[in-house]
Amino acid sequence: MAETAAIPKYNLNDEQEKKLILREYRALLRALKPKLKPGDKELLRTAFEMAAEAHKTMRRKSGEPYILHPLAVARICVEEIGLGVRSTICALLHDTVEDTDISLEDIEREFGSEIARIVDGLTKISNVIDVNASQQAENFKKILLTLTDDPRVILIKLSDRLHNMRTLDSMKREKQLKIASETVYVYAPLAHRMGLYNIKTEMEDLSMKYLEPVEYKEIARKLAETKRERSRYINEFIKPINQKLEQTNFEFELYGRPKSIHSIWNKMKKKAVEFEEVYDLFAIRVILNVPQETEKEACWKVYSFITDEYTPAPERLRDWLSNPKSNGYEALHTTVMGPQGKWVEVQIRTKRMNEIAEKGLAAHWKYKEGATDESRFDKWFQQIREVLNDKDNDSIDFLQDFKTSFLAEEIYVYTPKGDVKMLPVNSTALDFAFAIHSMVGSQCIGAKVNHKLVPISHKLRSGDQVEIITSAKQKPNEDWLNIVVTAKARSKVKDALKEEKRKVADEGKYTLQRKLENMGAAFNQHNADVLTVFYKLPSPLDLYYQISIKQIDLKELKEFQVLGDKLEPPKPVKPVEQKQEHANTKPSKETELIIFGESSDKIVYTLANCCKPIPGDDVFGFVTTGKGLTIHRTNCPNATKLLSNYGHRIVKTKWAKNKEISFLTGLKIVGLDDVGVIHKITNLISGELKINIAAMTIEAKEGLFHGNVRVYVHDKEELEELVDRLKRLPGIETVDRYDTDAL
Repeated sequence: MAETAAIPKYNLNDEQEKKLILREYRALLRALKPKLKPGDKELLRTAFEMAAEAHKTMRRKSGEPYILHPLAVARICVEEIGLGVRSTICALLHDTVEDTDISLEDIEREFGSEIARIVDGLTKISNVIDVNASQQAENFKKILLTLTDDPRVILIKLSDRLHNMRTLDSMKREKQLKIASETVYVYAPLAHRMGLYNIKTEMEDLSMKYLEPVEYKEIARKLAETKRERSRYINEFIKPINQKLEQTNFEFELYGRPKSIHSIWNKMKKKAVEFEEVYDLFAIRVILNVPQETEKEACWKVYSFITDEYTPAPERLRDWLSNPKSNGYEALHTTVMGPQGKWVEVQIRTKRMNEIAEKGLAAHWKYKEGATDESRFDKWFQQIREVLNDKDNDSIDFLQDFKTSFLAEEIYVYTPKGDVKMLPVNSTALDFAFAIHSMVGSQCIGAKVNHKLVPISHKLRSGDQVEIITSAKQKPNEDWLNIVVTAKARSKVKDALKEEKRKVADEGKYTLQRKLENMGAAFNQHNADVLTVFYKLPSPLDLYYQISIKQIDLKELKEFQVLGDKLEPPKPVKPVEQKQEHANTKPSKETELIIFGESSDKIVYTLANCCKPIPGDDVFGFVTTGKGLTIHRTNCPNATKLLSNYGHRIVKTKWAKNKEISFLTGLKIVGLDDVGVIHKITNLISGELKINIAAMTIEAKEGLFHGNVRVYVHDKEELEELVDRLKRLPGIETVDRYDTDAL
């Protein structure tokens, strides 16, 4: 495995290093050979020498010369995405402007404006002006701005990220967590959207290797163990199909490939099943070599061969031949019942479709030349452009919206006249209304979907025909933000609400002005700011709004002093420190968390409610505004979002041994409803293991019982022992820890 390979320390001498760099450069040229035109070699040489010279004193964390990174990124661009010479030059230079003395002007002088523009798109924004904006989100926004002009930016960025993920071993743990989270949160979905399925799967697998190491190794081990029997099964499944294809003289390839570790793990989580119960651990792929004009016919013919042999699950048929995905993906997928009662997914595509599936956007352009229809990609870029031009958008919101609106799979919905609109999965009738026009959206009161009346929150499905019903009296309200998923609709609703809020706030502004003038204080920016801070509100607008809707009655103004015409807030009374939810706490000498680089006893921290960490869990600290430090588990449902958006607020933390404090955690127990089973459970927890039970609910129906037990444990080891012992009780099926207060 790769992990053992990373152990030897890097120790090449200068001579060996030069040879290695040259070897990599030659391999890059070999990969580019079919694309080289006269003069290209010289340009590449210039770019390579420029980058090698600029990075010559730099090393990567692993100790190797930095230039090997741009070279590797360039090779991924060429070999795995199929990009050409100009992209290779950009890949070689992608870090020079940011990390070395080379400027964009130098690059433009040497290679022209197109390459300079792409390199600029790849250069990170080093200091973000807006304090609230996260640097990652801002950089991402910048990449996307360039993306809509030149999609190569994103393809090079994905290659850069893939190489960083492949070499993540030499990084510090917290850096690994941050980079892996960001990858799985934004870059893997982006690779998917660009049609780069192989890169997407590798990114997800590598992220999981760092974020969920135990589960990753476990699934990898089980996949390795079952490899032989899988191959045997695939061969048995393929045999009859192979014969049929040979009889019809099709030129084809037919093979099975295992699902990625990440997708198997996702299935296990989603369906709450064990590895052994994930039925489609592999997919069979048929790739046909036929001329483009007979593609559809050939794919359906092969589909009929397969379904003659094996029974299909009709609801699992996916026809992306008639309606390709917006990232250009075309194929026919079906799931059939194979030998030994196992479900098998079969994907049927042609050689051209396969190249588009693997090389995504780059291949899409290759085949697009000469095609007249405006590609789905172009429509997609157009939508992103609209949202990027909205100046009001906060960058973190933007990243979140981008994820839900642009990285989700899409559905196709029709207007009453039969025009097609492309929307992300989970879009509602209200999203559709805004997609038609923002006025239609703002006045939408309902819709007819396939001629049936539905509310605005109705979720649309592919193929629906939608007619929007409007009323001049209707106007957007706060709840709409929970209904819409598209970025366009969100930003329009937010604008309308802001406008509405301003109108209401004017009343509050006037009230405040009168009160201040009565006290002899001026109504000015300074005083408005003082009050905003005092009432812990985000902006003066919110202050006026709260006054207007009578949420704030300004009673506290009596405690303020007026110096000149300025307000002086009352001195805060020291609050009594709040204790967390602990039971049987004795005063402890040492704190139970060590926070690196700080003296641990002075730090006030709280445990996050979303994941309820307990000692022994893998955790990180997150600095929140106003609350100090919150401790989250690294596999908390919100972790990837926090780590990828606010990497700069993460604090490295680990537990110190301390048995004096108990932490509350919950377990879900499912089993057969047998006489005395509850007695057995309570006896084991309180009697044998002497663990305190805080609450317990049991529901039994149809011979099964579902129990929720909240217990006080000292640390993860104690919890694990409890889970293990519970699982051994007769009749108990599953025991799972849960984290939220919602249950």
